[in-house]
Amino acid sequence: MLELKDIKKYYKVGDTVTKALDGVSVSFRRQEFVAILGASGSGKTTMLNVIGGLDNYDSGDMIIDGKSTQTFKDNDWDAYRNNSIGFVFQSYNLISHLGIIENVELGMTLSGVSKDEKREHARKALERVGLSDHMNKKPNQLSGGQMQRVAIARALANDPDILLCDEPTGALDTETSIQIMNLIKELSKEKLVVMVTHNPELAYEYADRIIEFSDGQIKKDSKPHIEKKKTDQFLLKRTKMGFLTALKLSFNNLRTKKGRTFLTAFASSIGIISIGIVLALSSGFQKQIDQTQSETMSKFPITISKITADQTANPKDALGSDKGSFSKDKKITVKTSDEDKRQHTNKIDQAYVDYIKKIDPKLSNSIGFSRVVNMNLIRKVDKEFKPVSFSNVNAESGVSMASSMSSMTGIGVSSFPTTLDKQSKGFLEENYSVLAGDYPKNATDIVLVVDRNNSTNIQALKNIDFDVKENEQLTFDSIVGTEFKLISNDDYYQKLPTGNFIPTTDYQKMYDNEKSKTLKVSGILRVKSSSTMNLLAPGFAYSNELTSDIVKDNEQSEIVKAQKDSNDNVMTGEPMDHTTKENTLAYLGGSSIPSSIMIYPNNYSDKEEVLNYLDKYNEGKSKKDKIIYSDLAGTMTDLTGGLMDAITYVLIAFAGISLVTSMIMIGIITYTSVLERTKEIGVLKALGARKKDITRVFDAETCILGIASGSLGVVIAWLATFPINHVLYNMTDLKNVAQLNPVHGIVLILVSTVLTMIGGHIPAKIAAKKDAAIALRAD
Repeated sequence: MLELKDIKKYYKVGDTVTKALDGVSVSFRRQEFVAILGASGSGKTTMLNVIGGLDNYDSGDMIIDGKSTQTFKDNDWDAYRNNSIGFVFQSYNLISHLGIIENVELGMTLSGVSKDEKREHARKALERVGLSDHMNKKPNQLSGGQMQRVAIARALANDPDILLCDEPTGALDTETSIQIMNLIKELSKEKLVVMVTHNPELAYEYADRIIEFSDGQIKKDSKPHIEKKKTDQFLLKRTKMGFLTALKLSFNNLRTKKGRTFLTAFASSIGIISIGIVLALSSGFQKQIDQTQSETMSKFPITISKITADQTANPKDALGSDKGSFSKDKKITVKTSDEDKRQHTNKIDQAYVDYIKKIDPKLSNSIGFSRVVNMNLIRKVDKEFKPVSFSNVNAESGVSMASSMSSMTGIGVSSFPTTLDKQSKGFLEENYSVLAGDYPKNATDIVLVVDRNNSTNIQALKNIDFDVKENEQLTFDSIVGTEFKLISNDDYYQKLPTGNFIPTTDYQKMYDNEKSKTLKVSGILRVKSSSTMNLLAPGFAYSNELTSDIVKDNEQSEIVKAQKDSNDNVMTGEPMDHTTKENTLAYLGGSSIPSSIMIYPNNYSDKEEVLNYLDKYNEGKSKKDKIIYSDLAGTMTDLTGGLMDAITYVLIAFAGISLVTSMIMIGIITYTSVLERTKEIGVLKALGARKKDITRVFDAETCILGIASGSLGVVIAWLATFPINHVLYNMTDLKNVAQLNPVHGIVLILVSTVLTMIGGHIPAKIAAKKDAAIALRAD
């Protein structure tokens, strides 16, 4: 069945050439016991390795059942060893971290035998060699003879055609040697057994055929055989080790080194711990920021003003930029200021106002429409009638910064928004408590807003002719119920013969006029403790409906008609441009279009849908026709989110250095494991394991280490959040800041696994390239 033709195998070391096999030609019968005798260095072990496919010959041919092996590749030799060869070594070469039965099953594992069939064959093989009572033991629990029996059982388990025995009794006592030789003799009745030995007595007593070796050549053959020519009858079944098998092998190996495995996993987990804590803090702080923003910024309105800034404008090369080349040219460049470039005029018309009013109340139930319409107010004070105003500004100081900011942000305004869904709580009921009086029920009801200290703006009271001083305290009753008369334009202004209009001074007549509306302070309100933002400025506040009614009453008044027809101010006679004329008409109540619109989302999550609704209006419009809104809450969120992301990335980058160090360390540890398991590599290759399988074994080991270090790092990072939260709470009063996201934990375990496998893959490749015959000789 097996024939060697002129086989040569030379070893070169420098200029020295050793002829291990020098033109060996020999044939073997299908069943016989062949003993090869020879001195050390004669070439007998090399011949055994060539027959077993552990060493490749330099020239000649080896024919197995009519098939030449000259064209065999590595995978073919692997399959040949697994299918046809069973090795019995002098030093047993059992894998110490596997049980007896797992050692016997190993060859069948590579050939893809099912679990049940594999276990059954292994039991039968162990019973045959007399070890049925020792199946569940480890190799270190057996005697030398028993371990050799296990080696024979392993060689038999896959039912090979050829059994190769290299000094099978070399490490045994005489009695045990006889037992092993009897067992091998019995096996030779059904298989080809080739044994290498130094003991001529054993060879002549048990072997059917004696071949004497010397200087790499056969000197004597007691029973030569001539192989007849035959067709190719040899079939190869490819071998393959599954990743689960590799994991099991590696896991069992790591279990024998628990201390080192734990220390390695812990050292590798330091980078994961660092990144885990960074992510926990980052995630926690971001949640704190998001929560704070959702609470404090949820009521920040989306503001739409007639004049706004286009935030999409590119500030590069802006006038007054801090960046520049300090030009040496003797010329200047004329540019438009950055503010002017970004200024955008929103063309707000009635159609857009109607569009805003159609917003779903489930998204925004409160919408404010600010109008700059003047209120012609008169108040009776101690039988005197005086003109007054609802304003927080000193009459002598003009427009304040606060009023300008309120028009842009919607905070600190004097009018409260309209409630779209009349069945639900209004804006005031939801955010303000009544200290005295009641919530406004009609458009003519006015409220006085105080801060959390029950303070209000002194100018608000002075402008309605209250004689008050700084820090003076007033009773609620002195304010609630205060009445004013709202005078229409036609009653408030008189036309002069010149065509100009001036306010009339007969205040009592206007006050007593039946057409004048009575406004009354219905209550004093204070922001609720549960509310997150006091949007109304301390002072008097009124409803959108009131300003809307004033416009309806006055847009057909004589002064408004006259102003519409004239480009000069009908009160002062001064000429006006288009913008000034529009503002004057709005002041007189001649325009129903609001100067600004403030949309208050019901909550932070609804804001995005409101923004989508506003963006939908702009679809298909040119830039100049688009309505641009200001989202202060969104701007703040983007800013804080970007800063937190930047800080997180920097900290992760620093922590990542330890991950790279861990990867290098894993490579060193894996290489050490390769050196320690060199003999195991040889055994696996002798059983038919491919290079891929050897690589897979060590990749599996690094995979286990990666999962272990990643899991350990995530657990330690999670445990670290408890003392960190305790320290942060004592320092900042912030609760549960450090929160490790489970998704981050899973990702960190995956990252750890991938990096350790990358770090260990090069040593795994080195293991796969080891020569099987040399590996088996390793100590």
